[in-house]
Amino acid sequence: MTTPDITPEIRREETETKGRYTLHHTGHDAVLTYSRLGRSAIIIDHTEVPNALRGTGLGRRLVAHAIADARAEGLKVIPLCPFAKAQIARTPDWQDVLQGR
Repeated sequence: MTTPDITPEIRREETETKGRYTLHHTGHDAVLTYSRLGRSAIIIDHTEVPNALRGTGLGRRLVAHAIADARAEGLKVIPLCPFAKAQIARTPDWQDVLQGR
């Protein structure tokens, strides 16, 4: 008997100035953190994926979720995190949310 592949849920926590997305999978947490830049933008400052989850695409899912939320809220994104910056650079569909575009 096999168990179904369950996609982990991404949770968002936010204060007035900071926020984070977390994804819990197989006993490990992957996290993306950001800071708010007024009411117009967020700065993605850190993405952390434990070694046990690397290469699974979960880090990219966190970035995608942050991009989707920013777009839905009319915010621009400034990716200071090297991982997030690389993922955004590789994805033409995400370029519209970059600050300065």
